[in-house]
Amino acid sequence: MNKSLLTLGGLMFVAACAPPPAPIEVVETTIAQVQDAITSGQTTCRMVVQSYLDRIEAYDQPTGMNAITVVNPNALTRADEIDEAVDNGDELGSLFCAPLLIKDNYDTYDLPTTGGSIALKESIPPDDAFMVQKLREADAIVLAKTNMAEWAFSPRQTISSSYGTTANAYALDRVPAGSSGGTASGVAASFGVAGMGTDTGNSIRGPSSHLALFGIRSTIGLTSRDGVIPLSFQSDIAGPMARTVEDAARIFNVVAGYDPADPYTEEGRGRKADDYTAFLDAEGLVGARIGVLRELVNTDDADTEVIEVFEQALEDLRQLGAEILDPLEIAPLQELRSGGGGCSTFRYDMAQYLASLGDEAPIRDVLEVLETGEYSEYVEGRIQRSSNSSLDPPSEWDPPCLPYAENPGRQAYKDAVVAAMDAADVQAIVYPTWTNPPAPLETASEDYRGDNSQIVAPGTGLPAGTVPMGYTRGTLPA
Repeated sequence: MNKSLLTLGGLMFVAACAPPPAPIEVVETTIAQVQDAITSGQTTCRMVVQSYLDRIEAYDQPTGMNAITVVNPNALTRADEIDEAVDNGDELGSLFCAPLLIKDNYDTYDLPTTGGSIALKESIPPDDAFMVQKLREADAIVLAKTNMAEWAFSPRQTISSSYGTTANAYALDRVPAGSSGGTASGVAASFGVAGMGTDTGNSIRGPSSHLALFGIRSTIGLTSRDGVIPLSFQSDIAGPMARTVEDAARIFNVVAGYDPADPYTEEGRGRKADDYTAFLDAEGLVGARIGVLRELVNTDDADTEVIEVFEQALEDLRQLGAEILDPLEIAPLQELRSGGGGCSTFRYDMAQYLASLGDEAPIRDVLEVLETGEYSEYVEGRIQRSSNSSLDPPSEWDPPCLPYAENPGRQAYKDAVVAAMDAADVQAIVYPTWTNPPAPLETASEDYRGDNSQIVAPGTGLPAGTVPMGYTRGTLPA
């Protein structure tokens, strides 16, 4: 009896001496670190969210970075609900209290979604995008929306008529690329633990590379685009951007999967892994065969420093146990790429999206934007060219514009890439995401070069990711 009393007293003494929850350092922290700190009582979800909000207030507008478009006014309230659930021992989702930054082309029922256009500045969708809904169901916190290139038109820079220009968090006089530059700079600056972007040609991988992040463009059909303002439904992909592969995999677990509102995801049914984090293996490169697409490395305009960093990355892969096949030939690459192009369905796709907004839609046809005169100069020509396309379903055009799975050119391109990989017995292909460093803001158009992300994945529908490989000029991500 006395022993039991002493044990109980000891427990009470330990509890009484435990320090109260306090804010933690959120710079470059991970989802697991946030959650461990909360469940251990070291901090609270409210404190975590407040720390990120404090960073946004201190470093976004005051520095001119301009990554954030709007902060969720209910973020702290949601954090309080999560803290209450933790205190009660309730079961929480896999992303509980992960403060996320969401690109401004994802529908959010409680925040404006502009697609970077002032024409949609006051547009609040009736419901969440499929992915945003899944994130909330997993108890992630939609912390803020992020700036983007207007209508996702630019892979080189992030400028919108709704919120202005976003700068690179590593060098405020440089571009973050586009169109997901706001998410990239915001995550790199630790304004959120991770974020969501979209990728039609390069817009997850390009900005991720320029900000030393991991970004993944999934296989077409594995992830839903429902509730995402489209650029080209044939090639659009939405997905995570994070500082670590693990965080991106944890988010991907939640957002990937079948969605009846996106017919392309029918192709992905039954193909999603149960847990993508199960494939994270520190020894995973041992014995792996990796092919180098040298055609995308030694280009005429490649930056010497970037290529040096890439060559060192290849050596790092060898040191980690990989066998490097250099070069891997996919011939004729550029001819295959040309045959893998799609049609311009932007006007039709936008009309479908605008119809989903119901009676509150500010416009019904993207061509109405030209009548307002409220747009960034660089988008005018692209919208004008859309006037040549029909609002009829693309399958009814003459000639018909076929969806990805029925496009013979794209399927031939994919088959050629897969056949080359099979013949060489390689599990992956590598090449620099960019062969040039982030361009100066003032010369973004003139200095746009070295964008390799456009070349393979969008045309084939195959997955692609970018991982940090180092820095040039001392501090510029390569």
